[in-house]
Amino acid sequence: MSLTPEQVQTIKATVPVLQVHGKAITTLFYKNMLDAHPELNTVFNTANQVNGHQPRALAGALFAYASHIDDLGALTPAVELMCHKHASLYIKPEQYEIVGKYLLEAMGEVLGDALTPAIHAAWAAAYWQLANLMIGREAQLYQEANGWTDFREFRIAQKIPESSEITSFHLVPVDGKPLPSFRPGQYISIQVFVPELKYPQARQYSLSDKPEPDHYRISVKRESGLNPRQPNAAAHPGYVSNILHDQIKEGDVVKVSHPFGDFFLQDEETSNPIVLIAAGVGLTPLTSILNTLTAKSAQRKIHFVHGARSSAARPFRPHIQSLAEKFPNLHATFFTGHPTEADKQGSDFDHAGRVDLSKLDDEKDLFLDDQSTEYYVCGPEGFMGAMKAGLVGKGVSGDRIKMELFGTGGVPSA
Repeated sequence: MSLTPEQVQTIKATVPVLQVHGKAITTLFYKNMLDAHPELNTVFNTANQVNGHQPRALAGALFAYASHIDDLGALTPAVELMCHKHASLYIKPEQYEIVGKYLLEAMGEVLGDALTPAIHAAWAAAYWQLANLMIGREAQLYQEANGWTDFREFRIAQKIPESSEITSFHLVPVDGKPLPSFRPGQYISIQVFVPELKYPQARQYSLSDKPEPDHYRISVKRESGLNPRQPNAAAHPGYVSNILHDQIKEGDVVKVSHPFGDFFLQDEETSNPIVLIAAGVGLTPLTSILNTLTAKSAQRKIHFVHGARSSAARPFRPHIQSLAEKFPNLHATFFTGHPTEADKQGSDFDHAGRVDLSKLDDEKDLFLDDQSTEYYVCGPEGFMGAMKAGLVGKGVSGDRIKMELFGTGGVPSA
């Protein structure tokens, strides 16, 4: 059911309230809901509950929804991103009932008498407008999965260290059935039991190789939980990444979702030039794109750009360099934040410091002379903002920039 014009105006009028009280509402919502329904702890990221990322992300989503309540088309990319993530966790329609109940109750607890019956009714209608939209889209995604509608058991066939902090895992289905393909850039969810929490947790990891019929590969960064901007803050190490690194062995079994994700190579057959720009573990989906492109075509111009804190932390450099030697149309540029005395410029890295577009040639490296060039960018939030601003500043239209943010929430819009 659509909102009435009066309800739309009511929702828009509450935007300032969400700016002030949104975080308090969403923090209380998660606490009350998970206290009453502890089974949902397997769905929500416990580490992001502890560090506050999840409540902040939900508060931001509510603010965006209220701000665009009369122009929901503006939220289509954000809704698509959330639906893919929900599908990878196998969210069920009945769970939206639980979320709606505790979200509205949290609004009442925080706002008190300010949440009038009219405002409550408007937000109930607004919630179900969005929930029904997402339930419908997620049903489509489940249908496209062709029967793979729950977590499936996979065995760790290989566990290969790729750098000082990233390890690759080759995953083979226990049932031996052929695997569906995926679009390069997409991810799967991995679910493991966390002894410290006494319940399972799932995390999304990008598929880091081209599609193969018999196995998937992910490449996982060990998350220390340390914040370099707040060196004295308490660390909350990533539960799943550390279990994968320290406890899961070759031969062990984990649970895996069907591939999902709205960030992927748009067209594998086109001849448009492509620039792949990544920082840190953000190179994993771009490596999948790179491996797919080099397996299919030797003609497309490709530039792979990667920034790492150190040479030891950079995965796949020999592999990427070997591809660049094999394909004349492909070249790679490596930025290293803190080169050591043993690092040699020109072989171990090309530029010292963070990825800086001003150090790249507009035509030779960024292919700015071709208006069909596509740009795929993946990394942390600050990196994403800098790369988008740099590309737009060089005249690249936003529709040619595809971005994937690793973390809670979506890609920043500015």
